[in-house]
Amino acid sequence: MLWVELLGYLILILIAAEVFVNALEHLGEKLNISEGVTGSLFAAVGTALPETLVPVLAIFAGTSNAAVNQEIGVGAILGAPLMLATLSLSLLSFAVLRKRGVTGTYTPERTGLTRDLNFFLVAFSLACLAMFVPHDNSTIRAALSFGMVFIYFIYIMVTLRASAALVEDGHGTEAASIMFLSRIGIPTNMPTIIIQLVLGLALLVLGAEGFIHGIELAAPIIGISALMLSLMIVPIATELPEKVNSILWIRRDKDTLAFGNITGAMVFQGTLLPAIGISLTPWTAQPAVFLGIVITLIAAVWLRIMLAIGGLKVWHLWLNGSLYVLYLGLMLFYI
Repeated sequence: MLWVELLGYLILILIAAEVFVNALEHLGEKLNISEGVTGSLFAAVGTALPETLVPVLAIFAGTSNAAVNQEIGVGAILGAPLMLATLSLSLLSFAVLRKRGVTGTYTPERTGLTRDLNFFLVAFSLACLAMFVPHDNSTIRAALSFGMVFIYFIYIMVTLRASAALVEDGHGTEAASIMFLSRIGIPTNMPTIIIQLVLGLALLVLGAEGFIHGIELAAPIIGISALMLSLMIVPIATELPEKVNSILWIRRDKDTLAFGNITGAMVFQGTLLPAIGISLTPWTAQPAVFLGIVITLIAAVWLRIMLAIGGLKVWHLWLNGSLYVLYLGLMLFYI
């Protein structure tokens, strides 16, 4: 029965992603904003809500065991960027492998993707550095936490400022099909777009939260710890909205939206959530946690280098997926 429940929630996520993506494209077109803003800010933040709730709820309203709460919180905070930078990106390559081939190229808007990766690498490196600051040194920890929040604020400002020029250069958001609600006779206007957007997002959150609950019930059956659950299993469920949205977009040749949805979420989750972890948990360099940060940074650096030296090819993202497999193997057999 548990596996049937998981399948049902997965189907709900797939349907919700279609509804959300359709509404988001119309919102971006209506507001005359770039695909970078639509993908990196609107889609990324919207679909990041499920995994954002997990560590916050775990820390503030988890079990009666504070240590377990902190393990789940830290694992969920770091597991999400790890999943996005490795497995989620690699899935894009398999989604277009048949159409573009192994040496086929991706064509995201380069300045936006470069910006996302630069901000993420700076912020996540600070998160790594914070693990070596003693817990009783509250001043430095507070400064690092505030700095990461400030980095995301600057990121929003820079992304919004670049939008107008990108629209003029042909990178404006365009809807691929008519609004789903319009197919039943409702006019396509801003209220309709907002209603469908909220409906799609609500279904995404409902599906992701239900899937997480099912995974948590399955954890004792599989026999894994709370930290392993939050680092490796829960992110697979919570990142489903980003994965599905980006796969839908990449298959429609909307590379900027596909990549922006993932890398924008990486920036969001690599700044605000670690800021919470640094402030409210021990945030120490446990082997499993530190290895996860290192693997995540390697994956992001690899993507940034490939983008800089000649553009991204389909096979480049296979390394990102391989890094997740490496992490999985090390976690299961050596840590």
